[in-house]
Amino acid sequence: MKPMSLFSLSVHLERLSKNGDPLEVLSTTVDFEYFRDWLVEGLGYGDVSKGGRPPFDPVSMFKVLILQAQHNLSNAKTEFMIRDRLSWIRFLGFELSGVTPDENTIRHFRNRMTETGTLKRVMKAFDWQLKKKGYIPMSGQIVDATLVPAPKQRNTEDEKEAVKAGKTAKEIWPDEPSKAAQKDTNARRTLKIGGKLRYRQDGTPLPQIALPVFGYKSHICIDRRFDFIRGCHVTSAVDADGRQLKHVVT
Repeated sequence: MKPMSLFSLSVHLERLSKNGDPLEVLSTTVDFEYFRDWLVEGLGYGDVSKGGRPPFDPVSMFKVLILQAQHNLSNAKTEFMIRDRLSWIRFLGFELSGVTPDENTIRHFRNRMTETGTLKRVMKAFDWQLKKKGYIPMSGQIVDATLVPAPKQRNTEDEKEAVKAGKTAKEIWPDEPSKAAQKDTNARRTLKIGGKLRYRQDGTPLPQIALPVFGYKSHICIDRRFDFIRGCHVTSAVDADGRQLKHVVT
């Protein structure tokens, strides 16, 4: 495949716009800069001038969570889709040849937003902007949840017991800050019933396979017709589907 020139890239993006890129519509409908101060406050970034790689733009990372929820993607799949789709890169404001967030960055951002309560606050304002522009759902809501796998931790039995007891990574590995930074103490293990329910010739159901999943559960309330997100919430994988979002349903 021949390398793409800057001119051909511009033409390709123009064609996407001409065919009706829904992400462009979303960008013009919602003022994402409105959320910047809340996102920065929730992240609690320190002084980046002291060194280290600068963090990704918080508004772009919030957009990543929007795309992830809309398409029911895992962190790894979201990382791939950001690199794969030009419409996503344009919507998120990333450079085609630049660095994009990996699955760990996405997970850490979502966890931080959830822990500080910022995600709930921003999603409420996001919904308010949609209503203000006239996008009022009238066709019912879908409340569901998607399992989001997390990397296996491979902890010892004592470490597993400490995690179950609610201790943080810093408390479990106080003398190993680098190890603690890589550990996930919020994810939990659950069973996912996979495949479509099938029946024997006599009408009795066949056994279904239960697959173990370690990670989180992304709860989402979305409009049935227009696919607008009304609310979202992230918990460990063991929580009941959608229960935390029932108050959002109208």
